[in-house]
Amino acid sequence: MATLTIDEVVSLPEAEVEITAIRAQGAGGQHVNKTASAVHLRFDVAASSLPESYKQRLLAMQDQRLSKSGAIVIKAQQYREFDRNREDALLRLAALIRAATAVTKRRRATRPSRGARQRRTDDKTHRGQQKLLRRKIRDD
Repeated sequence: MATLTIDEVVSLPEAEVEITAIRAQGAGGQHVNKTASAVHLRFDVAASSLPESYKQRLLAMQDQRLSKSGAIVIKAQQYREFDRNREDALLRLAALIRAATAVTKRRRATRPSRGARQRRTDDKTHRGQQKLLRRKIRDD
């Protein structure tokens, strides 16, 4: 049984991912109306074997690929072969799960140093002097 690796700890059995072959959109050749080379991937987040924290973060995501029923739907039709589109859809699913579960580092509030504040005011003074020198000279 094949698995889709998300990170070092978490992997997903491909049996939990429903893959359907569909006809690709757009212009094509003579063979286009006979072959189903595009892939429609459907992944039910709630029924998956992902850890609970991953499920919560995925379901809280604001993404158009996440349906109201809690399923991730990905359509892959970039390539002309079914196998390449299938691989592309699985990679995009793994990337989506990784992106949703990535923990961003909290920002610590900092202040500019005294030297940085001094350089800023010196730069503002210098800039003002340059602008003064650009003025027209008036005869009084």
